[in-house]
Amino acid sequence: MRLRELNGRTPRVALVTPHYHSGVVESAGKWPNAAFAYLGGELREAGFEPVIYDAMTMDHEIDDIAAELARIDPDVVLTSAYTASYPKAIELLRTAREVVPGVVTGIGGVHAHFMWAEVLGEFGDVVDVVMRGEGEVTVPEFVRCLADAGDPAEVAGIAFLRDGEPHATPARPFLTDLDGRPAAWDLMDWDLYTFYPFPETNLALISTSRGCDQACTFCSQQAFWERSWRARSPEDVVREIEHLRDTHGVGVVMFADETPTLDPVRWRRLLDLLIERQTGVYILMETRVDDILRDEAIMPLYREAGIHHVYVGVERTDQASLDMFKKNTVVEQGRRAIELINEHDMISETSLVLGLPGDTPESIRATLELAMHYDPDLAFFLTIAPWPYSDIYPDLAPHVVTRDWEKYNLVDPVVKPTDMTIDELMAEVVECYKRFYMGKVKRIPQMTKHKREYFIASMKLIMHNSYLTQHMAGLGRIPVEIEAMAKRFL
Repeated sequence: MRLRELNGRTPRVALVTPHYHSGVVESAGKWPNAAFAYLGGELREAGFEPVIYDAMTMDHEIDDIAAELARIDPDVVLTSAYTASYPKAIELLRTAREVVPGVVTGIGGVHAHFMWAEVLGEFGDVVDVVMRGEGEVTVPEFVRCLADAGDPAEVAGIAFLRDGEPHATPARPFLTDLDGRPAAWDLMDWDLYTFYPFPETNLALISTSRGCDQACTFCSQQAFWERSWRARSPEDVVREIEHLRDTHGVGVVMFADETPTLDPVRWRRLLDLLIERQTGVYILMETRVDDILRDEAIMPLYREAGIHHVYVGVERTDQASLDMFKKNTVVEQGRRAIELINEHDMISETSLVLGLPGDTPESIRATLELAMHYDPDLAFFLTIAPWPYSDIYPDLAPHVVTRDWEKYNLVDPVVKPTDMTIDELMAEVVECYKRFYMGKVKRIPQMTKHKREYFIASMKLIMHNSYLTQHMAGLGRIPVEIEAMAKRFL
């Protein structure tokens, strides 16, 4: 493994998103790849030439990608994939091989991190290197190793074929200081990124912390981060928000971390600083229900700080399933957390996980009834997707009906309940959406102006611009009712 002849050139590294569309991520907006911004910053600081190419957001297909890679003419092509996007990531790297002779190819992300031996065993002819763990130090060190004709075995945190067999180097420790990391936000095409309910401004995605100290069995994050958690200082977070606002016209920011609220002292400081600096940015975030309950007394500060939309993962409305998921919460906490978010006129969003082996039409309908009782503004009824590296996978493996990774997108059922067919399960999921959102539409007159505007915009997106559209032909009447409500109340 070596770089092609540079002839004095600076090595060019293309960071490319796979051309996969699950719709889950894209249903509310077009999001920049924050990881590529941070990788690009580190590569540039190390003396290399990064190029960020968001093939997914540009809606490019493989022929477009081939042409763009030929134009960029990179020395290294790196992509990142979660499980559902993994097949398209491999197709992308195969295309890079074909159109850029001598290019070095690599893949990172949670799927490749855990499945590196399988990736190299099946696609060693396409993938030169797997980046494992955080990439900010690993990627520049790897490119420097190639540029200096060194031995990749000396680079921690990667895997590659050696003598025809997958070989992993020692894991690289997590970064100890997240403040002040260079970010190549200027390499983003900001015309691409928007939050659909507010299309007049740019949308950014940032992490205020990394990691998760929980043990949820269905989730990959706690395993990827080894149940660790590290945070940026509030000052560093606000500095980045202000930079994105002032330099790139960002008016909506999503906190991408799983639990930005984990440290209550640090979280309170961040709220206070956002209030003090009056950033004017609309903030979306997710957190745990127990942190919302902890913060009941300071919930007014959330809105004052610019937080308008809060997602909490209720996941199930029965305690047995929550215990199986190791959520470390009780059912009543989920209801109360949503209630608190609603009381402070923030958009409340949650998800319910369906399609467990023991699910029946009756249990799914009971879940729907409780979800309606919880009364979130937005609810998503997701089918369980047991990632092959998740703690829950061994228990669900006998019920898994496909290893087509593209279907592991939380929409297509991949687990068959014992007493239901896959088609019956999908029909019940669709019915959950129909009943939940028809119920919400009828209550538009009782919503605050803030929630009415947001809900109507969100419903139009769900019906016309989301992954659910193909499954929701029977919902054609909803947009008509929404339009009528919009004319009456807005």
